[in-house]
Amino acid sequence: MAKRKEENFCSPENAKRPRQEELEDFDKDGDEDECTISFTNGTSTLTAAEVGIIESIQLRNFMCHSMLGPFKFGSNVNFVVGNNGSGKSAVLTALIVGLGGKAVATNRGSSLKGFVKAGQNSADISITLRNRGDDAFRANVYGDSIVVQQHISVDGSRSYKLKSEKGTVVSTKKEELIAILDHFNIQVDNPVSVLTQEMSKQFLQSKNEGDKYKFFMKATQLEQMKEDYSYIMETKERTKEQINQGEERLTELKRQCLEKEERFQNIAGLSTMKTNLEYLKHEMAWAVVNEIEKQLNAIRDNIKIGEERAAKLDRKMEEQQVRLNDAEKKYKDIQDKLEKISEETNARAPECMALKTDVIARTRAFNDAEVLYNRSLNEYKALKKDDEQLCKRIEELKKSTDQSLEPERLERQRRICWLKEKVQALQDQESSVNQEAAQFEQVIEKDKQEHVRIKREDIDVRHTLNYNQRQLKELKDSKTDRLKRFGPHVPALLEAIDDAYRRRQFTHKPIGPLGACIHLRDPELALAIESCLKGLLQAYCCHNHADERVLQSLMKKFYPPGTSRPQIIVSEFRNEVYDVRLRAAYHPEFPTVLTALEIDNAVVANSLIDMRSIETVLLIKNNSVARAVMQSQKPPKNCREAFTADGDQVFAGRYYSSENTRPKFLSRDVDSEISDLETEIENKKAHIINLQHHLSALEKDIKRNEELLKRCQLHYKEIKEDEAEENKIKMQMVEKNMEQQKENMENLKSLKIEAENKYDTIKLKINQLSELADPLKDELNLADSEVDSQKRGKQHYEDKQKEHLDTLNKKRRELDMKEKELQEKMSQARQICPERIEVKKSASILDKEINRLRQKIQAEHASHGDREEIMKQYQEARETYLDLDNKVRTLRRFIKLLEEIMTHRYKTYQQFRRCLTLRCKLYFDNLLSQRAYCGKMNFDHKNETLSISVQPGEGNKASFNDMRALSGGERSFSTVCFILSLWSIAESPFRCLDEFDVYMDMVNRRIAMDMILKMADSQRFRQFILLTPQSMSSLPSSKLIRILRMSDPERGQTTLPFQPVTQEEDDNTS
Repeated sequence: MAKRKEENFCSPENAKRPRQEELEDFDKDGDEDECTISFTNGTSTLTAAEVGIIESIQLRNFMCHSMLGPFKFGSNVNFVVGNNGSGKSAVLTALIVGLGGKAVATNRGSSLKGFVKAGQNSADISITLRNRGDDAFRANVYGDSIVVQQHISVDGSRSYKLKSEKGTVVSTKKEELIAILDHFNIQVDNPVSVLTQEMSKQFLQSKNEGDKYKFFMKATQLEQMKEDYSYIMETKERTKEQINQGEERLTELKRQCLEKEERFQNIAGLSTMKTNLEYLKHEMAWAVVNEIEKQLNAIRDNIKIGEERAAKLDRKMEEQQVRLNDAEKKYKDIQDKLEKISEETNARAPECMALKTDVIARTRAFNDAEVLYNRSLNEYKALKKDDEQLCKRIEELKKSTDQSLEPERLERQRRICWLKEKVQALQDQESSVNQEAAQFEQVIEKDKQEHVRIKREDIDVRHTLNYNQRQLKELKDSKTDRLKRFGPHVPALLEAIDDAYRRRQFTHKPIGPLGACIHLRDPELALAIESCLKGLLQAYCCHNHADERVLQSLMKKFYPPGTSRPQIIVSEFRNEVYDVRLRAAYHPEFPTVLTALEIDNAVVANSLIDMRSIETVLLIKNNSVARAVMQSQKPPKNCREAFTADGDQVFAGRYYSSENTRPKFLSRDVDSEISDLETEIENKKAHIINLQHHLSALEKDIKRNEELLKRCQLHYKEIKEDEAEENKIKMQMVEKNMEQQKENMENLKSLKIEAENKYDTIKLKINQLSELADPLKDELNLADSEVDSQKRGKQHYEDKQKEHLDTLNKKRRELDMKEKELQEKMSQARQICPERIEVKKSASILDKEINRLRQKIQAEHASHGDREEIMKQYQEARETYLDLDNKVRTLRRFIKLLEEIMTHRYKTYQQFRRCLTLRCKLYFDNLLSQRAYCGKMNFDHKNETLSISVQPGEGNKASFNDMRALSGGERSFSTVCFILSLWSIAESPFRCLDEFDVYMDMVNRRIAMDMILKMADSQRFRQFILLTPQSMSSLPSSKLIRILRMSDPERGQTTLPFQPVTQEEDDNTS
């Protein structure tokens, strides 16, 4: 058997492009496309196709191939054979995409970027179309061929280049490509032109008869004709709507035309009023110039007055500086005097205290002696009275007795001696009892004093405990809400303030508490700053007194009567912080309160400056260093006081210790404070328990000592009763003791008077110094107030001068602008009226007259109008009316003609559809009969369905079956018959089939191949491209059949070269 003509793809090692001699063979083979040879006998006279067929295609980085081609196709039948993965389907996909088809139409992907080879940035497709003969597209530009190049980027975008036969770029627009495809009748999305394997499978397996009908309509372009017909009918309906609208518009235009024609008859001249209007415009131009000149003179006068005032403010500032210097000097002098008095007072204070202690001791001794003397005196008087009574009794007894009573007298004398001895013993016992009673009284008094002291200490400790517990609760609450540190009602109060501000009850929203608006730069200074600011940390700021009253009413809801409320500071809100650089204290090592704080809100900073002068207060951590800075040497400039880290307040001559040991509001380490407070509370509770035990023990001691004292007093009373008989003896002893006590009392009195005199002398001197210091303190406060007043006065004049200078500069800039404006207005006035006119009226009056005259002219125009304008409007209205009337008439004729044409065309469309249907059935039956098959096609145009039935063998022996009931080979054969029948009734320069024989056996494949070759022989003016994995060794020998044989690409290979060979060359090789 003779070997057929084929193009063998050989892949030499490391070859990146086809060899030059191989490309030359391609060119030689290309010339053979012009030959006229029949598949059967070689005597056919039909010529090859001249336009629209594919001459060659080349791919780079497309899908999984680095380089494919260039492939040169024959003009009639082309077979692309090769195994899977060799690139057959890639060629067909590139053909669809390269001629403008969508990625979805290829059934190989949903986006163009999927066709770019992995790892590459772009892909390129080059397709050459034949462009010869009389039907060539712009032959003078493109020549005999058109090269379509497409570049696909990795992001899915693509661009086109349309080149001529010589390689010149003619266009890069897709519209040019669409025009070429329309001219050649190429439809890459038409399944008749290009039928992919996937589309064929879907067609074979589809159970929906409507899909087959759509396939038929799309293949025969009847679908496009139907869509065009629908679009024309929609256009006709829109045109009818335009006609209706035009008729309505015609009525309105006719009315307007009649009105304008009537107005044209009533026009009168307005030349006089227009002349007057022009003259008024001339006057108006120069009147504006006059007013600007007046404004310039007024501004110059204001600037002159402002300069005089600026000089006056300078003089006032100098005078204010002098007064400030005098006030500061006076303040310094008074402060020096007060420091001297304070030093002298401090020097005399220890002596005064010692003298006062001495006076108290001597007074106490004198009082004790006086008490003893008075007691002896009372005792002596009582004894003397008893003695008088006893003497009387004795006299009476003497008179009533006689000498016989002598023994009794002697007995009585013995009795008296015994009683004297007993009195002496009783006196000793009395002294002992008195001493013991005095000791008990002293112990009881001491225990009572200790009881009172411990009771007071217990109360103080309990107060401290309650305060610490409240502070602990506030600290624990502040862990969740920092604002509760400033009071339990603060969060609720702030919410009420926000709500009131939203209801616009405040001019400006109040700010506070101030402690929540400041932040420490150094946490160790928290107690110092709290000691300085104190209640200001809980204060609020209001813009005016109206806002203050609203805030007071809100506070009443949260702070009951009798409880202390936060302070409210009323001061106008400013967006800038005061400039305090001139009056602020400065020390190279220690900050002021102002510099130690981070304050974001200018209103908060200004309020603390106004209320506490925080720019003049230094913060010094160490107490001794603070004393040294403020007292051992001259304090820093502008510094009035300082605070230590312990909260102590230090002045130039005074030092006050802080009562607080820890910060309440500004501490950052809340957990540490809570722990310290809990420890302190536990210690206080233990201390209270110890105090309770001590109190209980003291109460028991007091009770026991009182019982012992009562016993001693009872014993003393018994002794007194025995002593009544010895009053005489005791009276003598008391009288002697009384004399001694009196003498001692006189000595103590003289010592007391001497100590009192010394104390009074020292106290008088101290009082005199205090009397001298009190006026000086008042003078110092007045001087301090005077210094602050002078500073504020100076700042007032500085601010006033700055404001005045700003206003003056603004006036000067305004003067410059007015001068420029005057020049512009004068230039404009000269353009309107070259010679200056003397104008007596003002610009506003002239403007009113011009407007009044314009309104009058407009009224005349409105009633009559301008002749030319009215004539012009009349002509335009008439022309518009006639033009629209002509358009409406034309559209009516067009609609009538369109309805006639569309009726005729729709009938022609139905006849054409019926003819195509009959031809398709005829060709389908004819092709099936070549294998003794029977079949029929039922078209239902109303329901748009197509049913195909095929019966292998003779038709009268079995019933028709649906194509899905056939075997794979029979179904493929039936599909080929259906496709060939569509080819017979559809027009396209080329047809492509992918793996059309994949399910056929050898017999069906041979029959289908003969049918295709027979049709190709009868249609040499068309090109056929068939893709198959078969070897095609059984094809007949013909130069019109070209086989492109593709081999599997090797690893690393980027180019698939091929070598076309004719049948003779193939025979010689073998």
